[in-house]
Amino acid sequence: MAQVLVVTGGSRGIGAATARLAAERGYAVCVNYLHNPAAAGKVVDAIVQEGGWAIAVAADISLEDDVLRLFQTVDEQLGTLTALINNAGILEQQRRVDELDAVRLNRVFAANVTGSFLCAREAVKRMSTKYGGAGGAIVNVSSVAARLGSPGEYVDYAASKGAIDSLTIGLAKEVAAESIRVNAVRPGFIYTDIHASGGEPNRVERVKSAVPMQRGGQAVEVAQAILWLLSAEASYTTGSFIDIAGGK
Repeated sequence: MAQVLVVTGGSRGIGAATARLAAERGYAVCVNYLHNPAAAGKVVDAIVQEGGWAIAVAADISLEDDVLRLFQTVDEQLGTLTALINNAGILEQQRRVDELDAVRLNRVFAANVTGSFLCAREAVKRMSTKYGGAGGAIVNVSSVAARLGSPGEYVDYAASKGAIDSLTIGLAKEVAAESIRVNAVRPGFIYTDIHASGGEPNRVERVKSAVPMQRGGQAVEVAQAILWLLSAEASYTTGSFIDIAGGK
């Protein structure tokens, strides 16, 4: 029986790279997306053309009803969930903290934090031996911003990723005895289009000289770390973090 994976925010960037690599390694993949069905469809088509099994499901993970529908669709169309990648997240225009308002803060935290909690909850209900499941793995996509703070740019985004780090540690301890492993990756400056959302599409080019390795990272480099954390090779690894940031 195929392993079944949900990748939130799977239509672009790190999510898309992870979905494709997971399919190559035998996972049946649900590509979750919010606004771009064409992009999600391209990821699914690429997987299917290579002999894999994938579906695309639109859902706003900050909304509880959407999360319930997302996981119910996976139950019906792919089968028993064995893995979750909490990847979906948003980044807004570069601002200082004294320029932020509650509307923006609530939007960022709803997408980046509440959504990850809701998806993790549904994954645990399906995978935990407490609920009759056979176990599984969750990988949260955090950011080195959680360590660095992103001053002058995205302190709200950094704080939301700090919450993801806490979720990773706490949930890992809660479900370790229930055959679920929970880990996280913390990407640094990766070439994806999320930077355009912050108003600076070429941000990686600007900051890469401050990275010890003197370059930005590729989405597939993050995907490879995620797939290792899902794999049996990481069978004794939980509550852990892999920084993929060129030494930053």
